[in-house]
Amino acid sequence: MKINDSISLIERAKTIHDRVITLDTHCDININNFTDSINYTQDLDTQITLPKMKSGGLDVAWFIVYTGQDSLTDEGYKKAYKNAISKFDAIHKLVTEIAPNDIELATTSEDVKRIAKSGKKVAMIGIENGYPVGLDIKNVEKFYNLGARYMSLAHNGHSQLSDSNTGEADDIWLHDGLSDFGKEVIKEMNRLGMMIDVSHPSKEAMKQMITLSKAPIIASHSSARALCDHSRNLDDEQLELIKENGGVVQTVAFQAYLNTEKYEARNKKLRSIRIKIADSLGAKWYDTKERLLLSNEEKEKFYSVRGKIKKLADMEASKLDDIPPMVNVSDFVNHIDYLVQKIGIEHVGISSDFDGGGGIGGWSDASETFNVTLELVKRGYTEDEIDMLWSGNLLRVLDEVDAVAQTLN
Repeated sequence: MKINDSISLIERAKTIHDRVITLDTHCDININNFTDSINYTQDLDTQITLPKMKSGGLDVAWFIVYTGQDSLTDEGYKKAYKNAISKFDAIHKLVTEIAPNDIELATTSEDVKRIAKSGKKVAMIGIENGYPVGLDIKNVEKFYNLGARYMSLAHNGHSQLSDSNTGEADDIWLHDGLSDFGKEVIKEMNRLGMMIDVSHPSKEAMKQMITLSKAPIIASHSSARALCDHSRNLDDEQLELIKENGGVVQTVAFQAYLNTEKYEARNKKLRSIRIKIADSLGAKWYDTKERLLLSNEEKEKFYSVRGKIKKLADMEASKLDDIPPMVNVSDFVNHIDYLVQKIGIEHVGISSDFDGGGGIGGWSDASETFNVTLELVKRGYTEDEIDMLWSGNLLRVLDEVDAVAQTLN
């Protein structure tokens, strides 16, 4: 490609990036970053902040009310509920007290368009793991009223509502899909207008959700299993079911779910560097399997420093000659290409899983969001298609889920 052609392509990509609404369906949060003294108005070490969103042209961030799986007991549910409410409170504090002139909460597609047009950033809320619902169906409506517009019924480990994809490792299941209460929760989500997220539940649970749901579903952060054989990804049968259901798959920029071989080769080299850097920061580095054994408090503590450790390790690794390449934006868009070819562009979207393990070469934080649009333009996607991928498809599903709710009330 000639230099002038390259400049022209970049300028065209910038124009498209500025015009479309860019929406990321999965950004984890730590409530310690939502205080009067430490918050998203500052350029923290986190992958998502307001300065990074502005710099990269990311318009909409779905902030995640995540609760790690714990015991299926009254005590466990009570603790999980308390954790969920603390995260709802943090998000509400951001939009009402910390930075009301910079970011506003949206619960509908109309809100998203209005807020984005005003020049503000947009906050939306998703729930990762329905565990905090406990055994009280009324909590689903409480969470909806607090702004949640999607929820997954499980995370790593089986919940009281649904089996998790993690059961695939040992073929041990708790419900053989959804529990009876989980099925009631699906109906309640339909009634309220809350999108059903199938990214972490088991394949059987996902099939049952599609059978039960009167509305389209989403996978808030999953990629194509045909390209990367991980239980968190969706196989071709699941993709076809989502297409038939009218839902959308939000392709995720998570290295281990995009190219396992590339990811593991680099990780092997980086491990000793990360351990050394973690130690210098008074922390400890945990590999993926080790993290599964941590308590929720230990996980929160680790994730509060994980991004910084990874960033410093990548800087150190860049000085080495024999370091394997990072999984990057090209690998990410390979999955988008595959999904578009398999189920049609109207069923594909974009997510990062920032501050929850996501981030790739070229889209390591929100400040690099433009690079995704640039790669899409390089591959020949039109402005209308890029608009669909970044937000149009997800907002369509949100509207359709709401329309179904209107018929049920």
